Amino acid sequence: IHVIPVFVSAMAAPPVVIWEREVRQLLSPADLIPRLEDALGKFSRRDAAEVLQPVRTAVPLQKHGGFMGLMPTYMEKDGVLSTKFVCFYKREEGSTLPAVQATVVLLDPEYGNVKAVMDGEVITAMRTAAVSAISAKLLMPPQAEVLAILGTGKQALSHCRVFTEMFSFKELRVWSRTKEGAARFIRSIDGPVQGCSTAEEAVRGADVIVTVTGSTQPVLFGQWVKAGAHVAAVGACRPDWRELDDVLMKEAVVYADSREGAMLESGDVILSGAEVFAELGDVINGTKAAHREKTTVFKSLGMGVEDAVSAQLVFDRWKAQAGKF
Repeated sequence: IHVIPVFVSAMAAPPVVIWEREVRQLLSPADLIPRLEDALGKFSRRDAAEVLQPVRTAVPLQKHGGFMGLMPTYMEKDGVLSTKFVCFYKREEGSTLPAVQATVVLLDPEYGNVKAVMDGEVITAMRTAAVSAISAKLLMPPQAEVLAILGTGKQALSHCRVFTEMFSFKELRVWSRTKEGAARFIRSIDGPVQGCSTAEEAVRGADVIVTVTGSTQPVLFGQWVKAGAHVAAVGACRPDWRELDDVLMKEAVVYADSREGAMLESGDVILSGAEVFAELGDVINGTKAAHREKTTVFKSLGMGVEDAVSAQLVFDRWKAQAGKF
């Protein structure tokens, strides 16, 4: 008699699909930020049992002027395995096509099956803004009063909402390449916002500056930036794209989410020859200093571990609401 073992596993259940609206309801900056701080610290310790994450793989979509990025992460101790597929494009001004489309897949690390597929745009926007806010929390000058945002797309809106929720700025300024973009942004925000006609007008005297543009050439120049200001640079995620000029990059103390990612992907870092002083995780871990008294730049490129902890939080919340354990 041959006994055939039968394995009952999570593979028996089809993957959960969590749409954009649900992700938005299940995710909040207040809950996400402490998890991201923990994840950034773990990443910077370079313990493979805590975070195993290669640098993003980018596949050119030459015909369409874009790239597909693949961002896998395994957190062995936390039992989290995920990857994000993200397509990002350099769109012509006025294009109605999306600049970014993203999907996050959460897998069971033991069986390898897909547990959940979820909209990645909300996750990308919120975790990116949350990490930028963490950089500001660590690096911006004390009693920062003026926030300037260059750009008016989805990331600009997400950053505005997270920053104004976390910090008490007395003045908010925004600049867009188009009057329509600035007007749309201002309509979308609760509270007073000053629309500026030039980027220089927006950033002169600002304590915190967020650059979230689709630009491939510098839009922020060091001669405009107040000494001791903090800059969170979020756009320009390719080696030949830039948002910041050489003066700013060389005069500031530069931080990144991933040193390896910045050296391979950031045109702001590569083309200026600027040194990356530390990762945010190094500051969180206490192994590198937070130079609040100096002008600082945080070069954000986004990491798979940020998507992984965000997706796990969404999935855990979904299970709790659905009563499935």
